[in-house]
Amino acid sequence: MAEVESIELKFRIYDGTDIGHSNYASTTTVATLKERLVAQWPQDKTVIPKSVNDVKLIYAGKVLENSKTLAESRIPFGDLPGGVITMHVVVQPSIARKKTGYVRKSFSLMISVP
Repeated sequence: MAEVESIELKFRIYDGTDIGHSNYASTTTVATLKERLVAQWPQDKTVIPKSVNDVKLIYAGKVLENSKTLAESRIPFGDLPGGVITMHVVVQPSIARKKTGYVRKSFSLMISVP
């Protein structure tokens, strides 16, 4: 049976705080990481995700897909300089993504010149 590789990750939230610092298996899905982060989120922060749908993980400038594993997301495993990979976490509450219901009104003005 092949040994599953692991990697040390930490997650940086909007105010520079790091959370979720731990070793994760290469088979861990992005959705599983998000579930852990939502559960561990510091409750004293002004922005708190309510679900995994409110959280986006960013690594190397790319938003990671929930259904992919760390290995499929091309996260490097093995000996790394510094040893820890930092991923950025963006919270985008579902309510903010919904349409606001704003209706754009337009009108026409006709001017006659005698």
